[in-house]
Amino acid sequence: MTHVATLEGPSPSHNPRRAGLALTVQVATRSRRLPALARLRRWARAALAQPAQVTLRIVGEREGESLNREFRHEPRATNVLTFCYDQGGCLAGDVVLCAPVIAREARAQGKALDAHYAHLMVHGLLHLQGYDHEHARAARIMETREVAILQRLGFRNPYAMED
Repeated sequence: MTHVATLEGPSPSHNPRRAGLALTVQVATRSRRLPALARLRRWARAALAQPAQVTLRIVGEREGESLNREFRHEPRATNVLTFCYDQGGCLAGDVVLCAPVIAREARAQGKALDAHYAHLMVHGLLHLQGYDHEHARAARIMETREVAILQRLGFRNPYAMED
């Protein structure tokens, strides 16, 4: 059985620097190579353009596959899923990151694990804000926004081709 740990920071109203973000992190994987809570918060704040209430759930392969099968009708786990909820003026939703998929992709792409987590966290939170990549123009807009956010965080363009 996978251990689930829920990590919640102070309420947004208690710290002006964190105003606008209520982030709950749930860890439901045995993976030990996960980003620190402070990094996850920093990445989330950088990606959000408005106040938000977000649950980030980091899962294993089995849960990732189950969620992807149920909600996207795909028979495998994927790296990130976003679920949006209407909260009347406050952006709200869940972002699910699948730790084993992210680790495999990072290795295969020769990327630092933190860089790949940051990219997918930003990617998921942009979906929460209405961005998508279903069509070429929308994909360019979303990718441009992702790259700008990641560069501000000190990460390289995840879409750049390596020589």
